[in-house]
Amino acid sequence: MLIAEAKQRVADAEHVYTCVAQDLTEMRTAAARRLETLAEQQINDLAMKVKFRVEVAAQKEQTFWSGVGWDHVECLIATNTGEPLKPLEEIASGGEMSRVMLALKVSVEEGGPERTQRRIALPRTLVFDEIDIGIGGRAAEAVGQKLKALSRHQQVLCVTHLPQIAAFANHHFLVEKSEREGRTRTAIRQMKDEERTGEIARMISGATVTETSLRHAEQMLRASA
Repeated sequence: MLIAEAKQRVADAEHVYTCVAQDLTEMRTAAARRLETLAEQQINDLAMKVKFRVEVAAQKEQTFWSGVGWDHVECLIATNTGEPLKPLEEIASGGEMSRVMLALKVSVEEGGPERTQRRIALPRTLVFDEIDIGIGGRAAEAVGQKLKALSRHQQVLCVTHLPQIAAFANHHFLVEKSEREGRTRTAIRQMKDEERTGEIARMISGATVTETSLRHAEQMLRASA
């Protein structure tokens, strides 16, 4: 009798689980369609021309059951026209991966039909390195704009060599190498406002800072404020 009751309770629990897991799969699939549309648009703003898809696959065998459902979720991307969609981690370069992650973060922060003015503060720091590889001009400015948008809700640290991106920072730190006593030393310091204009100008024109590059730097800083 006890064994029969236990088996029935297990069967009832399995039925409840499968119903809830199926509902979760449907909600995830609907969210994936929204996210891939938003993310693809954001990614293509960053000097890339991609197809992006979020695949949600229900793995209904009990070995895949967990406290968060039975779904396997994977991001697929094609970075060149005519190429098939493949897992993001297999084909994206370091710089491409950074830009895709930036686009995904911005999509999650700003997109979705259920967006409200009230946001839950999460103590997160996002670090982007090599995000400026292979881009410049309009694309670099778009990256800077998206980083700025993301920084309104999260702390963002970005290593960059492009003035178009550096101009959008709220705080600008300069990393310098020097040799002392036969050893290479690395130092970092936050730049004051007046120093920042000169550094942006140096990033524009190189070792020789000109009046033209200084005016350009001032204009970039005003436009990105």
